[in-house]
Amino acid sequence: MNQTSRSTGTKPADPMLGRVVAGRYRLEARAGEGGMGIVYRARHVLIDRVVALKLIRPDLRGETHLRAWMLREARAANRVDHAHIIDIHDIGETEEGELYLVMEYLVGTALSSELARGPMLLSRSVDILEQMCAALGRAHDLGVVHRDLKSDNILLSVRGGRKDFVKILDFGLAHLAMDPRLAPKGAVFGTPEYMSPEQARGEEAGPQSDLYALGVLFFEMLTGQLPFRSNDRDTLLEMQRTSPPPKPRSIKADIAPAAEAIVLKLLEKDRRRRFQDAHHLHEDLKALQRALPSTAWDPGAAGEAQPPPPPPPPQSPGVTEWANRAALFSRMVSRAYPSGNAPADVAAALQTAWDLAARATRLEGEVASHTRKLESLERRGRALRAEIGRKVEELAHEESRALRDAAAEQQEAARLREQRQVAEKNAGLARQQADLAAQQPPSAQLRAVFERSGAANAMLDARTEQLAEREQKASVKDAHARDLRRQIDELRAQLARYAEALEEDLAQGREKVTGRTREGVDFEKAFSEASALLVAHLKAKPEVRDLMQELMSSMLGQGPAINVQRTPGTESRAP
Repeated sequence: MNQTSRSTGTKPADPMLGRVVAGRYRLEARAGEGGMGIVYRARHVLIDRVVALKLIRPDLRGETHLRAWMLREARAANRVDHAHIIDIHDIGETEEGELYLVMEYLVGTALSSELARGPMLLSRSVDILEQMCAALGRAHDLGVVHRDLKSDNILLSVRGGRKDFVKILDFGLAHLAMDPRLAPKGAVFGTPEYMSPEQARGEEAGPQSDLYALGVLFFEMLTGQLPFRSNDRDTLLEMQRTSPPPKPRSIKADIAPAAEAIVLKLLEKDRRRRFQDAHHLHEDLKALQRALPSTAWDPGAAGEAQPPPPPPPPQSPGVTEWANRAALFSRMVSRAYPSGNAPADVAAALQTAWDLAARATRLEGEVASHTRKLESLERRGRALRAEIGRKVEELAHEESRALRDAAAEQQEAARLREQRQVAEKNAGLARQQADLAAQQPPSAQLRAVFERSGAANAMLDARTEQLAEREQKASVKDAHARDLRRQIDELRAQLARYAEALEEDLAQGREKVTGRTREGVDFEKAFSEASALLVAHLKAKPEVRDLMQELMSSMLGQGPAINVQRTPGTESRAP
């Protein structure tokens, strides 16, 4: 799901804008829409955190299985915790029972927008693909499959001066384990243009399916077009199932042969003929990167002029502004009623404004304290998830090599097994000839027959010894791979246990913040009502005209939202 705004002309105002979701997140602007949800730019009403908040589309709220998918999206993305996968901050249900996800707010360009301009440089394409591959490698190691990779789900941003910093979005179809209750057997999910043959047949998608989608994306980046195109969905699915892909160099002749080989291997119809895993692909991509001219694409250079990023969302005024406004109202009332004979409702509204400003300040401190504890817990959780993820990634990379080495040893053993069979047959024939020759009188030919028999037996012994050696090496590699898999499974189980415990602690902390935030929203409403009464009464008083103008200027474009100071690390937003 892309969090970049796309202008599509004048549309009716979204009735959700301005609404506070779950008592915490005020929806400020509509940012995008995907297959399952609508994404809004939102702001926490009590802390200065700008986020992207996804709600299930209104027309799909009755589809209960989508709720399970969105829950899985948060669990999957959070457990992976990789720099190139979007962060999920929070998940929950609104008072109306609608499921929401709170994600980092990203500013960037969808890969689909870049592809609309035509083919990319090979070095740039490999750079983007390598980042995607690294993220998917970590996800696959942790048992998470994206299942719907496409150019719309890849966001390119600038981070730390680095261009084309990749973020993979919308793990809405990712799964930790296929649950048959969530979809009918044989259902086809995904985007047909990027769908693997097995997905097009309605089979369960696995890591190899994501690699196939990477092949489609690489093909598209190199050639500027998709490998399979049709306006008819069924035709497109049939092409994915059975049609061989065109060779990229038949479309763009200057594509490097090594790049074409990677594309075609990724697009193999038989998943067993693709790369064994993302680690295997990553090795080949890094090798290709090393072979490319270093000046062809420099992700750290300024490059061609880039459009300036959109301005940051407007800031909330904060509780300090509440006190400032209460002070302005107090000065206005003093001027309008110098003898202190203000009407009772005006005096009461002024007192309410002061009381609410003071209460909001105290509430601000409480929420700030709860929030700091939550953020500390989130940071520790993120650090531990990242540490476990890196360990799993290292072990999985080693496992990938061990499995490939074992496969090579087994392939060599199979070749030696065939040679041994030939040697065994030759040795048998030689023995028969020797037995027949032994019945004849001694001669030079008899000696030659026995020499050939001895040589054949020696060859058989040599092939037997070589085969035993290869089988032993394959057995050692297999045992090593099994041991690595055992360690990986133990780490994954440890991560799952920790994630569940962490989520329970976070849920308790969020509930505290939610309760106090709802109280703050009530304060906000009461402050607005008191302010409205005072403005209505005082706006006609000529002696306070200058103060009223000052008040209106401070309120222009801002609602009286409560706000605490920004705490470092509370948001992750691409520049």
